[in-house]
Amino acid sequence: MSAQVAPVTVSRPQSVTSTRPIIETKDLWKTYRMGDEVIHALQGVSFTIQPNEYIAIVGPSGSGKSTLMNLIGCLDTPTKGEYWLNGKLVSAMNDDELARIRNQEIGFVFQTFNLLPRATALHNVELPLIYSGVPAAERIQRAKRALEQVDLAHRMDHRPNELSGGQRQRVAIARALVNNPSIILADEPTGNLDSATSREIMSLFNVLHERGNTIIIVTHEPDIAAHAHRVLTIRDGRIATDTYQHHLRD
Repeated sequence: MSAQVAPVTVSRPQSVTSTRPIIETKDLWKTYRMGDEVIHALQGVSFTIQPNEYIAIVGPSGSGKSTLMNLIGCLDTPTKGEYWLNGKLVSAMNDDELARIRNQEIGFVFQTFNLLPRATALHNVELPLIYSGVPAAERIQRAKRALEQVDLAHRMDHRPNELSGGQRQRVAIARALVNNPSIILADEPTGNLDSATSREIMSLFNVLHERGNTIIIVTHEPDIAAHAHRVLTIRDGRIATDTYQHHLRD
């Protein structure tokens, strides 16, 4: 049995406002049963994230960071505890309600891009709006605007196999932006990219943060986590450290 890791309490810098949190978790637990064995993937995780924070969640394999990401992304529900997203008690929702919240509140960016191979960049970006029932003319306009935000308007008619890895990830980021979500949740967003392209994508995240987006990146790479202004380290299912990084601007 792992030794307990005491959470580190941090004071919030003045530059982070005291408005209602975008995210608030209270004593989150996630427990799995594997035969006779009980596995506590998360053990009493509590934290808040304010609007326009830029967070990295880090931790070794098996630490619980992927489980936490699934809960934040409304892809799973906790065994115990509360999860509030933009004032809504997500931890009490059923599957249909969770699906609606995912589409309305969360913009996902995945390591593998998750683009439809036969669809153009524009149509890939439109998809969340189709699920939301947005009329076609408005969908196209908003998808074009999202592609402009990631400097890919000139490639909107290209399919994924006609784009570089960095361009595919930009399409995925545009898709994450198109619904104006409360948070952008990125899972190892540079995992399939070379070093130069990774720097380019992380520069784009920096720009999006400066424009007011709340960004959460889940990564095991220290150089990627270094871009964030706050780092939550997960170890043995608990928050081991919660630190603000020195480059946080006043």
